[in-house]
Amino acid sequence: MKPLVSIIMGSTSDLPVMEKAAKLLDEFEIPFEINALSAHRTPQEVTEFALSAKERGLKVIIAAAGMAAHLPGVIAAQTTVPVIGVPIKSGMEGMDALLAIVQMPPGIPVATVGVNAGLNSAILAVQILATSDEKIAEKFEAYKKGLAQKIVKANEELSRISYKFKTN
Repeated sequence: MKPLVSIIMGSTSDLPVMEKAAKLLDEFEIPFEINALSAHRTPQEVTEFALSAKERGLKVIIAAAGMAAHLPGVIAAQTTVPVIGVPIKSGMEGMDALLAIVQMPPGIPVATVGVNAGLNSAILAVQILATSDEKIAEKFEAYKKGLAQKIVKANEELSRISYKFKTN
């Protein structure tokens, strides 16, 4: 099985956030790999990873990093594979990482999700893959319908709660 998605994180301390991405990809039966690479501590390995990504068949890269958060941008600068950046909450509540990831120069885009939004990064990766894979597209459509059903159920439960001045 060859991975279609690569989850890269600056360190294993990011795993609690990125585990949500891994679980969703697993649920969708999308082959993925997960590794720790650091733009600052292992720059040679990051370059080797980025340069070989397309050749290895990767379709999407999810890169999570905190603080200076250069990892997503460094990868995006060296590959044509779409990169999704996940800013990890750190000393500045993740704003430092968010700004580092979204402020990319022209020609080097990194799609960026919210701070600690590992799940949304996987959802975006699934959406990208669904544009060229009907099986994934069908599963994604069912997933979205399931999200809507959760809200319908929540409103049914809320309708059974009684308050003196509640009007619905």
